[in-house]
Amino acid sequence: MSSKRYSEEFKIEAVKQVTERGYPVAEVALRLGVSQHSLYVWLKDYGHPADVRQEQQSQAAEMRRLKAELKRVTEERDILKKAAAYFAKESR
Repeated sequence: MSSKRYSEEFKIEAVKQVTERGYPVAEVALRLGVSQHSLYVWLKDYGHPADVRQEQQSQAAEMRRLKAELKRVTEERDILKKAAAYFAKESR
């Protein structure tokens, strides 16, 4: 089952109909031929001004980078702990 892709411009205009013009989500979704669920997701993604969205995206990217770095450093620490225990055991 292939899902239809909508441009970012289309999504932003759909969100504006709900946020700025005050139309109900169900009405806008029906009129545009999209699901209400999709429109709610677009509201979450595009319901804020562009500068706020950009800031949120950059924060999310930084969070992903930091989580990946934490995972790598934790693995390195665990390897060093095991190596230290192994060599301590060998020296006895």
